[in-house]
Amino acid sequence: MRTLFGRHPILALLAVAFLWLGSLTASRAAPVPGSVEARLAQLEAKVNSAPAINSGDNAWVLISSALVLMMTAPGLILFYGGLVRRKNVLGTMMHSMILMGLVSVIWVLYGYSMAFGAGNAFCGNPLRHFLLRGVGSAPNPSYAPTVPAESFMLFQMMFAIITPALISGAMAERIRFSAYLLFTALWLTLIYCPLAHMVWGKGGLFNWASGGTVPVLDFAGGTVVHISSGVSALVCALLLGRRLGYPKEPMPPHNVVLSLIGAGLLWVGWFGFNAGSAVSAGTLATSAFAATHFSASSAALSWAFCEWLHKGKPSVLGAASGMVAGLATITPASGFVSIPSALLIGLVAGAGCYFAVTHLKSRFGYDDSLDVFGVHGLGSTVGMLMLGFLASATINDQIASTWKLKGHIISLAGGAAQFVNQLKGVGFTVLYTAAGTYILMKLVDALVGLRVTEEEETMGLDLSQHGESAYND
Repeated sequence: MRTLFGRHPILALLAVAFLWLGSLTASRAAPVPGSVEARLAQLEAKVNSAPAINSGDNAWVLISSALVLMMTAPGLILFYGGLVRRKNVLGTMMHSMILMGLVSVIWVLYGYSMAFGAGNAFCGNPLRHFLLRGVGSAPNPSYAPTVPAESFMLFQMMFAIITPALISGAMAERIRFSAYLLFTALWLTLIYCPLAHMVWGKGGLFNWASGGTVPVLDFAGGTVVHISSGVSALVCALLLGRRLGYPKEPMPPHNVVLSLIGAGLLWVGWFGFNAGSAVSAGTLATSAFAATHFSASSAALSWAFCEWLHKGKPSVLGAASGMVAGLATITPASGFVSIPSALLIGLVAGAGCYFAVTHLKSRFGYDDSLDVFGVHGLGSTVGMLMLGFLASATINDQIASTWKLKGHIISLAGGAAQFVNQLKGVGFTVLYTAAGTYILMKLVDALVGLRVTEEEETMGLDLSQHGESAYND
């Protein structure tokens, strides 16, 4: 060998170079623990394993967040504000506007953590993400693997804002502002956040996609938003009692035009509400968008024709109310049903909610001022139960391949078995929110008093609660 390399020095140089390169390759393949190379290798592995942010998905979630916030302001502000008497318009608008501040602060402190932090089957740990600790630019794969966790947090916060704002429609024209603020803070903490965790949180009792016990399908808030707010609204209306003069004195809306503008904004914002719940800009968002639109369309027609047959004339406000009923009813089903199914859900919603507002309300005599229970509570109950039979694995293939029972994959597509699951979710939500709202209302009444005095109610909430008047002409 020496003779060979001695005779051929070039071969010797090549051999030395080969051995040197081999030593470099070996050192790179197995860096010394604790060395700079080892730390760089660990960092590179973390970067490669981290979920990638999809800018398109993130843009859609942020736009959807803005759309859902628009549903509260100015959507719900105008819709509810136009439906009350002129002496209560500012007080009613304030009920929605103030929640953008109150709920946002609670959400940062502990609300998001209770809803989406790790915990048990009923509630997340309020300290897990206290002050949004750990909620930043990195995605949370359990909820939204292609967008920052902060974007998902913002999107869900908009839901938390509008849900208690819906309840305010049942309290309109007679609740103390201080009582409203205290009740809302307690309701969000003890009812909304636990429900959101049970339905959407990882390991929640009804979370079909992530470790739940009872697989309840609820794409965008049938139980969490609409049934909870509708049932709570009914309890609030019963405990507050009727407005002075109701139902003997006429109490027509003071400005239907405002309500129609608000209704239109609600329709547009609802696309973010439902299609945004796909948390991506893919085909599921498109499907939910389409289902939302066609359900609202058929429900508006259904309500208008029912009113036409019943009263002889279809009212403009009736058509708008039917539209809202169709949107509330399709919300839980929007990411699971086809367009023909959405049309059917809307038709049933329009007729069913019209019956609740005109017959059920007068039959039992409760004063749900702006028909929150009849439209949102009853409407979404219908949507949840119809979803039990209409859920399609063609629209959302995950429902056929995700849920496991004793190690076996069970399809959650429409059928008797899934209808029972939906019924369990609806039943629990009704009982939990009704009992919880009753207790909270009694507590608030004992602490600050629920209702304004007769003199203040006669004067109007604008002046008695806020010292202002909407119209000074």
